[in-house]
Amino acid sequence: MIEVQNMKMGILTPPQLKDDGNLDGNTYVDTAGWNHLRVLFIIGTLDAALGSTAEGTAPKVEECDISGGSYSDVASAALADAIADDEDDSLFAIDIDLTKSHKRFMRVNAPHAGDGTNGVNAAIIYILSRPEIGPKDAAGQGLAEHITA
Repeated sequence: MIEVQNMKMGILTPPQLKDDGNLDGNTYVDTAGWNHLRVLFIIGTLDAALGSTAEGTAPKVEECDISGGSYSDVASAALADAIADDEDDSLFAIDIDLTKSHKRFMRVNAPHAGDGTNGVNAAIIYILSRPEIGPKDAAGQGLAEHITA
């Protein structure tokens, strides 16, 4: 199998332009059956900072035993600082080794755009890898459609 076909991808926060507030649609990923998680911040054009809870706080990942429970920070799973208003067209990643003691559900803590003229243009996706049992089809990879050529 081609390695990328042995992964599952999905959207944590859909692509959007947000000015002065929390990004809409932030959700969680169920990590059961996987041994590695990458949280990927996809940043477009921006004129405001992006952080967790506030634009001056580094984006971070949090975890919970149940999808709707109380989430707590994953140790060392935060960027070095907030994504600054001049870091246009960039990718930022947080990798988490799920073989260590972690809870099943993970999400980004309240991604928050600062106040700018236009704000933050961003999306956040997850990539699960190193599965216990590999995905068998497009849906298992988190895809609506999968074409190989």
